[in-house]
Amino acid sequence: MKLIKNVKFLIVGLGLIGGSYAQALSDLGYEVGAITRSQKSIDYALEKGFISSGTTEVTKEYVEDFDVIVFALYPKVLLSWLENYQGYFKSGALITDVTGVKGSIVYKIQDMLRDDVEFVGAHPMAGKEVYGVENADKSIFRNANYIVTPTDKNTKEGIEACAQLGRLLGFKTVAELSPEKHDEMIGFLSQLTHCIAVSLMTCKESEDLVNYTGDSFRDLTRIAKINEDMWCELFLLNKCELLSQMELFIEKFNELKEGIENSDTEKIKSIMRTSTQRRRYFDKK
Repeated sequence: MKLIKNVKFLIVGLGLIGGSYAQALSDLGYEVGAITRSQKSIDYALEKGFISSGTTEVTKEYVEDFDVIVFALYPKVLLSWLENYQGYFKSGALITDVTGVKGSIVYKIQDMLRDDVEFVGAHPMAGKEVYGVENADKSIFRNANYIVTPTDKNTKEGIEACAQLGRLLGFKTVAELSPEKHDEMIGFLSQLTHCIAVSLMTCKESEDLVNYTGDSFRDLTRIAKINEDMWCELFLLNKCELLSQMELFIEKFNELKEGIENSDTEKIKSIMRTSTQRRRYFDKK
């Protein structure tokens, strides 16, 4: 499937990411519809021109009108939705998602889906510490990364269409990873960092600390203002990989701790030199 202008997109779940997808695609001239639980969200998206139609009810007549369906739902809700309503998809539809875990859902989805539709997993590495379609902003994709997570059940055409979607949305980098490699990378780059931010934020009562903090603490804890329902689900669905990454962090933290305990200047500096060198790769990006 090529994402030419007569392709119609359906966004299921009109929150921050779903709303930002809708805004970006509508601004490109695509017809975009939406299904979400809140009529208020539908009304807002219609008023802003993010979508041309929307509903809070799932009906065959509505769903079967769309060529590409993007699911911006929590993983367990996504699985339940597909179990209940996959019969509503038009034959040949491309299905994709924005979910932050892959190994625990991609294969389940592909096993349950009809043979005449295709699911290609994707993960937009973008977001803000606010929620809801009223905070939708397509600019969050501009310098962000987009990961496609194909399996051997996917076609070249489906994989390319999913990658093309990332490029259309304006992502800086579009990459491919297996679901397993995705979960390893995300376990480290995203989930572990959220665990660190949450742990740091809960170490001390912070009401008074706000009067003394500098940018370092603010930067490190920016993501500590967290959606507890979503992130708890993501952590547990990627439990083994996340625990492995947490153990790696604890090991490295203890190395630094031991260097400080033993006043081992050279060890401390060596760790810092490695840190500085590796951080430069991100500055180049």
